[in-house]
Amino acid sequence: MNSPLTHFDAGGQAHMVDVGAKSETARIARAAGSIFMQPGTLALIRSGDARKGDVLGVARIAAIQASKRTSDLIPLCHPLPLTRVAVEFDLDEARSAVHCEVVAQTVGRTGVEMEALTATAVALLTVYDMCKAVDRGMRIADVRLLEKAGGKSGHWRNTDDSPANG
Repeated sequence: MNSPLTHFDAGGQAHMVDVGAKSETARIARAAGSIFMQPGTLALIRSGDARKGDVLGVARIAAIQASKRTSDLIPLCHPLPLTRVAVEFDLDEARSAVHCEVVAQTVGRTGVEMEALTATAVALLTVYDMCKAVDRGMRIADVRLLEKAGGKSGHWRNTDDSPANG
């Protein structure tokens, strides 16, 4: 079986990709996503008066923690020694949304795309968890890779890095 999917061997069985022969290089990935909510929910987040506390502060810590645990969640991911994880939030009054962007970095033999994506998703899930008592209809949308650099495949950038369409 000849497949462009690297997580399958010649027999079609799932396997962890062998990165042993790859060179260690600086790797970076940037991911983003959004959560849409009622205007009152966004106002609670902005004011810091949410019942469970500082929503974005907790979501930031959750994102960083999730990035470090990605290989525990995604079965074929290699555990990576992350050198940096940065999490930024943008409160969008016009669309009643919180946009999240994560940058993950390492020096290693494989990329950090999954760590950036996992961190983004968990940050948004944490916002949902912390605000669900007042808004169960929140919608997480458009978690995606914006950019990656490093390694053999070089630099890649998503041609549509605008916030999620709501």
